[in-house]
Amino acid sequence: MRDSFPALVTTVTGTGPGLLLAHGATGSVEGNFAPVLPALAAAHTVVAPDYPGSGGTPVAAAPLDLDELTDAVVDSAVRRGVGRFAVLGFSLGTLVAVRAAVRHPERVTALVLTAGFARPDDHLLGLLPGWRAEVPPALHPHIDLIPSLDTTGDLAEVAVPTLVVATTADSMVPPAGSRALAAGIRDARYTEIDSDHVAMVERPEEWLEPVLDFLHSLSPSEGKDGEAE
Repeated sequence: MRDSFPALVTTVTGTGPGLLLAHGATGSVEGNFAPVLPALAAAHTVVAPDYPGSGGTPVAAAPLDLDELTDAVVDSAVRRGVGRFAVLGFSLGTLVAVRAAVRHPERVTALVLTAGFARPDDHLLGLLPGWRAEVPPALHPHIDLIPSLDTTGDLAEVAVPTLVVATTADSMVPPAGSRALAAGIRDARYTEIDSDHVAMVERPEEWLEPVLDFLHSLSPSEGKDGEAE
C-alpha cells in the first residue's frame, strides 16, 4: 500500500472463528454495527477496522482505491493473528467483501453481504452530491470513491459460501442491488428484511437471525480461525 494510506484503527473482540467487518461509506464500526457486535462476538473473533476518516483512523492523503482499501481491511485481521475469516460487509463494505474473496481467497472463508451492490445505480449516484454536503470533509473520500466502483466481474469468481441480505425498504441502495449480488454469486443464499439501509441498527434482532444461522452453519474448515502467516 502507499505510504499515504494510514493503518486502520481496529478493535478485536470475542473468541472463535474469525469474522472481519467491512462497514459502509461515511459509516464506522460503531455507527453501523454497535447493536449487533455483542451477539457476533459471542461465538466469533470479530475484527472491526475503521476506514480512513472513520472512527479513529486518520484521513488518507490520496483518494481511496477499492483494492487498496480491501487489502488494508484484510491486513487489519492478519496483523492481529486472524489469518482466515468470514467477511461481513455492509453497503460499500459488500464491495470490499467481494473483492477480498477474489484477491485473498486463501484468507476468506465466507461472505455476508447486507444492503449491497456490485456497482452504483442512478438512484445512488443521484444522492451523492447532497450526501457529500452533509458529512464532514474527512468522509468525503468515501463518497468520492463510489462512482468508480464496479465488482460485477468479480461475482462469478467468488467461491465461498455467501449470504445476501436485502433491505427491502432501503431509501439509499435499492434491493435490486442485493438481488444482483445473489444472482451473480454461485449458490448464494438470499433473504430479505423490511428495513431501511442500516438494518443492523434498525432491525438488529431480525438481521441477526439469518446471519447467525448462516455463520453457525459453516463447516469447521470454512469458519476456522487461522493463524497469520
